[in-house]
Amino acid sequence: MTEPRFAPTIGSQMNDTQLKDMLTRRSALFLAAAAPQLLAQKAEKPMGRPVVHFEIGCRDTAKTGDFYSKLFGWQITAAGPASNIDTGSPHGIPGHITALGHEPQHYTMFYVDVEDVQAALDKAIDLGGKTLVPPIKIPTGAFAWFADPDGNMIGLMKQTKP
Repeated sequence: MTEPRFAPTIGSQMNDTQLKDMLTRRSALFLAAAAPQLLAQKAEKPMGRPVVHFEIGCRDTAKTGDFYSKLFGWQITAAGPASNIDTGSPHGIPGHITALGHEPQHYTMFYVDVEDVQAALDKAIDLGGKTLVPPIKIPTGAFAWFADPDGNMIGLMKQTKP
């Protein structure tokens, strides 16, 4: 049984060794060129906006908090009309459970940190989104809700610096 041979390029007189060397060099050059992206070097790629908070809407905060505490081991702490969620992980983000007392009753939402809530909301609208809740100031900053073109609810948040 003979070893499979690389087919030489049309009009080329390359032997198998020369072809393998050329492919190895090309692979090395490709990997060298792609290394910054593969290593996720931040110098060339601007950072996106981080997800900083999540919210779970429900009818009964105590019942919902008990469910998620037992399911995921989250620490749920009552805080006025909402309950704060501490996931207990340095890799997670904080959240809260709330009962609005009106529609929407059942929802999950994440909040994206932005520099300017109104400017980000305006951009969402320009891209086909719809304002659900205009910017509202809260003790920790400001937030707004919008629906993307498919109807998904997303929160925008600008947190005040401590």
